[in-house]
Amino acid sequence: MAETRVSKNLVVSITYRIFNEKGELAEQSDLPIDYIHGVENPMFEKIEHALDQKCVGDTVEVELSPTEGFGEYNPNLCFTDDLENVPHEYRFVGARPSFENEQGEVMDLVVTKIENGKLTVDANHQFAGQTVKFQVDVVGIRPATKEELDGTAIVSQAPHTLQ
Repeated sequence: MAETRVSKNLVVSITYRIFNEKGELAEQSDLPIDYIHGVENPMFEKIEHALDQKCVGDTVEVELSPTEGFGEYNPNLCFTDDLENVPHEYRFVGARPSFENEQGEVMDLVVTKIENGKLTVDANHQFAGQTVKFQVDVVGIRPATKEELDGTAIVSQAPHTLQ
């Protein structure tokens, strides 16, 4: 029996590593993440194309420029306020507060600086403005269910492999 290859309407389980511009490992997921290949999903298009026709056990390396990946760095997404206006639990560099606007949109922030009674937060993604390299491992492939394809069921996170 031929090995199953990544193609449209199959659930693909992947793990990944992201390397920053300095070549340092910046993020990794050892727990499989599942997506339906070839349908609208949050996968970066360049990575999805690189995974096409791969098999379980294959690894792809993909470099993403800011426009292909996490976007350009936007200095307008940095905000500074008086420290006294910030809740105590967020008064340290590295804190990650989230705020919701009137439209229900959530903005995730990172405290980047505290000095002279002021606190600065940054809403840019940590990889904004960077060219990053992804290493993606295919760890499972299976047919999507009818419910997963029509959107009435969430894609299972349990890795399943067809050989």
